[in-house]
Amino acid sequence: MVNERAPSSRWMRALRAAIGLLGVTAALSLFWLGAHYGVSWVLARVGIHLGAAASQVVASFVGLLLFGSLVGVIGSRHREREADAWHQLLDGLRRIAEGDFAVRLPTPPVDFRHPYGQLIHNVNDMASELDRLERMRQDFIASVSHEIQSPLTSIGGFARALREDDPEPETRQRYLSILQTEVERLSRLSDHLLRLTALESEGHRLDLQAFRLDTQLQRAVLACEPQWTRKALDMAVTLDPVTVTADEALLDQVWSNLLHNAIKFTPAGGAIAVRARRAGERVTVSVEDTGIGIASEDQERVFERFFKGDRSRNRDLGGSGLGLALVRRIVDLHGGRLWLESAPGEGTRVSVALPLATRPSVLPAESAVAS
Repeated sequence: MVNERAPSSRWMRALRAAIGLLGVTAALSLFWLGAHYGVSWVLARVGIHLGAAASQVVASFVGLLLFGSLVGVIGSRHREREADAWHQLLDGLRRIAEGDFAVRLPTPPVDFRHPYGQLIHNVNDMASELDRLERMRQDFIASVSHEIQSPLTSIGGFARALREDDPEPETRQRYLSILQTEVERLSRLSDHLLRLTALESEGHRLDLQAFRLDTQLQRAVLACEPQWTRKALDMAVTLDPVTVTADEALLDQVWSNLLHNAIKFTPAGGAIAVRARRAGERVTVSVEDTGIGIASEDQERVFERFFKGDRSRNRDLGGSGLGLALVRRIVDLHGGRLWLESAPGEGTRVSVALPLATRPSVLPAESAVAS
């Protein structure tokens, strides 16, 4: 690409040089004419008469003097503006280095193809990206702190009640059950954070192998049978026999998260449908439930880390807000596509489209949640 653009760039430079030379020639000519008539007028006013040759020499000298003076003034002004621009650039870079990512340098009134214009444009882009990453970092820390603090507060309160109140055996068992639930929630949060960090830190190399996806999905459904039978859910499974080349352990986490979400948010007596359909060189797996559904304004954000459409309801159900973020990252690593269809009170369908053969590549680390 560089070689293709080089001839064009040389022609453009030559054209600009020619235009500049013509401009200088025209300016000199105009100054000479102005100086010639000006000198002739002045000499005539003071009564001095010179020959044609002497008059032209004096006019040329005066014209060059005026032209040089004008060029000097313009050059001085240009150098001042250039120095101001570089001072602004250096000051902006210093502020960015100190952590002020709100810096935006004024766009110079030049073509962005000019190196300085490109430099300003790239510095502004860098500052915008760093500002976005800093906001994400702060949001992440706030979310983690909140998710950890809540169960710790609950654990501390019930532990204090057990020690100081000496409750009845039945109440003691209820308190212990709550403590166990909160500890398990902390454990899930820690596990999801570790997994997500491992997948996003510096990329993740997939352990690719060929296996039957329909068999894996059957195992995932059977693994959570105690949960859906306890709620008397109708589980319908329709799977095309299909072999994929992918990371089996990571896809296990995808199906486990999707199934547990469907079970968790579907009222007793509801239904869940798991389907796998092959189409060409891709397979689409969908998990559909008749649960509470998701509001339209929340559907674009459900795959963000720690996002919860209804925090109080999700807290009662024990969610950490990381499961779907983990699902999205794993699907991205496999070169797949993930989408959701839902309506409040009408259930939710989450679909995952995967290539039958994932390429053995490493995705770069993510710094951001879904945009």
